[in-house]
Amino acid sequence: MGNTNLVGGAGATSSSRAPELTVGCYRLKFGSDEPLRFSNFPGSAWRGALGHSLARLACVSGMRGCPPCRRPQACAYGYLFETAPPPGAAKMRKYNQVPHPFALRLEATAERACTLRVHLFGRANGYLPIVVAALRQAGQSWDGIAHNRLALEAVLQESAPGSGEWRRIDDPAGALLPLAPAAPVTPACPAGVEVRLLTPLRAKGEGRPKAKAALDFGAFFSVLLRRISMLTYFHGEVALEADFKSLVAAARAVHAEMSLHWREQLRYSARQKTEMKLGGVIGSMRIEGQDLTPFWPFLWLGQWTHAGAAASMGNGAYELASLPSLHAGWARDTLATTPP
Repeated sequence: MGNTNLVGGAGATSSSRAPELTVGCYRLKFGSDEPLRFSNFPGSAWRGALGHSLARLACVSGMRGCPPCRRPQACAYGYLFETAPPPGAAKMRKYNQVPHPFALRLEATAERACTLRVHLFGRANGYLPIVVAALRQAGQSWDGIAHNRLALEAVLQESAPGSGEWRRIDDPAGALLPLAPAAPVTPACPAGVEVRLLTPLRAKGEGRPKAKAALDFGAFFSVLLRRISMLTYFHGEVALEADFKSLVAAARAVHAEMSLHWREQLRYSARQKTEMKLGGVIGSMRIEGQDLTPFWPFLWLGQWTHAGAAASMGNGAYELASLPSLHAGWARDTLATTPP
């Protein structure tokens, strides 16, 4: 909570503070007796399986949904999956749901093993045990995860976001001994950076997803700023204080060399009983010779939060890399904390 460094630079105001959000970074390793089969959008299946399993474990009301329940925020499922704005909220008062406090991404797969990356934000870290139990149960259910029967073999946690030091936090009896979550420490702003979009980014404009021709740094930063603002407000301890209008205006003036293409993704919605398109833009944005100071703390934190729509199921994941011609003493080309 103690970071009070101001975000300086053109377009920022003295009231703009670096975002503060604790992040718990976890890796869940699963094994299978059969070869694994996942679609090109596995995050949808993982999120759906987690939700169904969590509802079975957490809900004790016996109701068919959260809206009739008088205490949805007191339930792990209600808080994580039916995340409604609390009474008296100053933001998103007209919305039924606010951004969920987690992000999932299938990080690696082998023939009979896979690793799920789980990021929990702010207060959601208190629900880690039931999240792990729900994913364990989902993997062993009759339908498994996307028809893959999976056994949870290990739970690891990064000692601090971005440290690269992972520690196993489950014991043979299944108990968890997690470390305290921490806010990512933002390094010095580089002279040039490449934003690598690892999974499809859906940045909406006028109600429609922006195609690659319409996406620029300003549009990207706008959806990232909105997500971070909502996560800190609803799930963090310190709401973000920033001149949002000035930050977005400054971001629109940044020129980035774009190398993008559209990747379509399909997911089946059990609630709407139909197949939905959730594609987006992937590729890279290269920026050099411009002052990124006002945007840098948000860009750094966004490597954990993801950006844009469907972020909780893996969309909008990205990493940052220094440009080869602008090392400026950096130890590695890749600055990212989330490997591709």
